[in-house]
Amino acid sequence: MRLETLAIHGGNIITDSEKPVIQPITLSTTFIHQEDSMIYSRANNPNRHSLEKLLASLEQGEDAAAFSSGNAAGVSVFQALELGSHIIAPDDMYHGLKKGILTLFAGVLEATFVDMTDLEKVAKAFKENTKLIWIETPSNPLLKITDIKAISNLAKAHNAILACDNTFATPVFQNPILLGADIVMHSSTKYFGGHSDILGGALVTKEKDTFWEKIKNVQTTGGAVPSPMDCYYLCRSIKTLPYRMKGHAEHAMVLANYLSQNSKIERVFYPGLKEHPGHEIAASQMTGFGGILSFQVKEGAGAADLLISKLKYYTNATSLGGVESLIERRAASEGPDTLTPQNLIRLSVGLEHLEDLLEDLDEALK
Repeated sequence: MRLETLAIHGGNIITDSEKPVIQPITLSTTFIHQEDSMIYSRANNPNRHSLEKLLASLEQGEDAAAFSSGNAAGVSVFQALELGSHIIAPDDMYHGLKKGILTLFAGVLEATFVDMTDLEKVAKAFKENTKLIWIETPSNPLLKITDIKAISNLAKAHNAILACDNTFATPVFQNPILLGADIVMHSSTKYFGGHSDILGGALVTKEKDTFWEKIKNVQTTGGAVPSPMDCYYLCRSIKTLPYRMKGHAEHAMVLANYLSQNSKIERVFYPGLKEHPGHEIAASQMTGFGGILSFQVKEGAGAADLLISKLKYYTNATSLGGVESLIERRAASEGPDTLTPQNLIRLSVGLEHLEDLLEDLDEALK
């Protein structure tokens, strides 16, 4: 099946005797003992099984594990590492997972945060106990692009696992496993859910190896799993994912071009722009540039806040990937320890009419 067909049919496993067109929601927490049956919903559930099968297929991996949040998915990878393992991660890593490494695993794991666009810095960061390389491309919120193949080569040379956060690109625009990643991570709250009403996370593995079995043990024994209802709604939302992503990317490209030519904007971060330092790498490993962009306002944080306050169709809120446009001054959300520029605005471009989005932004910038 091609992507659009897979998104619609891949997560629709029908076992009901009435043969409904859409898989029903199985809310039972326990199952009758019989050969090859599911036992308890923390370990598995028909709706979660369908979701995980779909996610693995979309990312072209062997298996998937669904979690109750993106953070739960990412943290499970860190939990599966041996005591004293060293992680190399991006200097602009998503702040929620970075906080997890620095607080939950303080004294348990080591971490070095480097600019993943600089291969020399990445190479120098390896230690004898380096077990995991974590990349995020495009990154949040600076939209940095990491060369997945190049980092994969470094990881393999040091017998380290490569995990890639693919939340921004989604499998519609990027397949990290085909580029050398061992594990792909998603916050399914974002584009997979697509409507700002489902919390979830997911991991997809290239192969079912020993490390993956440790992650699956964290999932089922730790129990941070999504409800059957959330799994059902994620499968439903993913049916429109390919077409939603095309719309998000089309709108983002137009808005990025518009902002890059506005005199009140200092800089625009979007890999689809040819002046973006990672444009060529992005063009080589992505089939589209996604629906997220960020930009810096020339007159500082106050001017950025004022701009946001004037907008009608852009909601000032955290998160991304919904059908509605969401906007925020990112540093204000990340807190006092953030390295994000105070005047930087992150924009999740929605599916409203493009002319409405342009007119609203143009009026607010006057």
